[in-house]
Amino acid sequence: MESQRVVVVVEDAGAARSALQWAVGNFIRGSDSITLLHVCPPARSRRKRRRLRLGGFQLALAFKDLCNGIAEAKVEIVVTEGELGETVVATVNQLGASTLVVGLHDKSFLYSIPPPKIPFPMFTLPLGVIWRRSKRRK
Repeated sequence: MESQRVVVVVEDAGAARSALQWAVGNFIRGSDSITLLHVCPPARSRRKRRRLRLGGFQLALAFKDLCNGIAEAKVEIVVTEGELGETVVATVNQLGASTLVVGLHDKSFLYSIPPPKIPFPMFTLPLGVIWRRSKRRK
């Protein structure tokens, strides 16, 4: 099997965490490369920019803990600054990723991007698949 490059958008939303949990349990294999991408909003002051980047890195570290169940997967963290939709698409293209994992929630950037701008197919999942428990209680 060929390894794939997966980019996961890290956001402070439950849907983003659920999307990564689903991908780890159902889609990502041990030989894959995973990039956890957090995009900070642009800030003018150096102090605020540093605080936002540090918060994004800490959030990405929390997401990295979810990837520990994958034996040999390579996980990297990218924290960058810019407009969320444009930066995500540019990073996916720059890394040559084959898959983008995004949690869909009320304030998701996907609602602001017209469909022709996305150069890769998007698949939505029913909530029943995302919220299914992997272990059954006895």
